[in-house]
Amino acid sequence: MKPINLQNAEFVTSAATPEGILSDGVPAVVFAGRSNAGKSSVINKLLNRNKLAFVSKKPGKTIHINYFLIDKRVYLADLPGYGFARVSDAEKRRWATLIDTFLNSAKNIRIAVVIVDIRHEPTEDDLLMGEFFAAKDIPYIVLCNKCDKLRPREIAPAVEKMREYFAEFAPMDCIAFSALNGTGKDELIPYLFTENKEA
Repeated sequence: MKPINLQNAEFVTSAATPEGILSDGVPAVVFAGRSNAGKSSVINKLLNRNKLAFVSKKPGKTIHINYFLIDKRVYLADLPGYGFARVSDAEKRRWATLIDTFLNSAKNIRIAVVIVDIRHEPTEDDLLMGEFFAAKDIPYIVLCNKCDKLRPREIAPAVEKMREYFAEFAPMDCIAFSALNGTGKDELIPYLFTENKEA
């Protein structure tokens, strides 16, 4: 099968309720992370698009599951950010229900990406995501974003430290990434879009 064309990416829909979750059999790559971890910026850099995923100066603006169709072969599912957004408890409960329903009902998740800030220890929520994916036998990558904020000599030790935090939950890899300059992009893409079966 020919390589996937990441330039052929389009926004499909936003799921605000469990009923809106897509279940059409198309495989999905899932992106999860804290609200200020830079999920939207990572997605835009990955797809070479500036504004496909909305980037806000105020964390917590991704309040639905946003679906992007890549080359008409695989969805990229951007989950609502967790742990930071200043929203009501009722809204947080809605997010939690939406994410929980998605992760427990989706049978077509190819791989997941947990995005963390390389400069800080992972939060309890970050580790819970890793634990969940491990428990569900969903392969996942820990993407250590914002590595451009560190000195070059600090990056490898920071990634290794992150690997130690997640070791119990066996991620496939921990990758240093920069949504600013694209560091780590070529390393990440083969994990996400190498197809072992027909999409």
